[in-house]
Amino acid sequence: MEFEGIVYKVLPPVSGTSARGEWKKQEVVFELPNEFSRKICVTFFGDKTADAASLKEGDPVSVSVNVESREYNGRWYTDVRAWRIVKKSAPAPEPDNMPPFDPAPFPASETPIASEEVDDLPF
Repeated sequence: MEFEGIVYKVLPPVSGTSARGEWKKQEVVFELPNEFSRKICVTFFGDKTADAASLKEGDPVSVSVNVESREYNGRWYTDVRAWRIVKKSAPAPEPDNMPPFDPAPFPASETPIASEEVDDLPF
């Protein structure tokens, strides 16, 4: 499975020792931007934790994951494990079609106009 999203939060790495040896993991929360933004927490195991550590909040990425559910004591648990991550370039802002701002668009008048000389009011 693959999705594109934005890094929402990089959680601290976790490590430990099991019967099979030492392990380390790091979880990253991604936001999927659309009409109803959703968040997905993805786990990076082993050497993939280096990829997760290089991410910063706000980075646009494409993530390939394996989704697996397993049962333990009558309850079901779902893991989302990343196996590849590709950083995307941030979208370029759209150029403005407006001309640059000119603080003095009209030339200053050399001779001031007296208020009694100009009477263009209809009443």
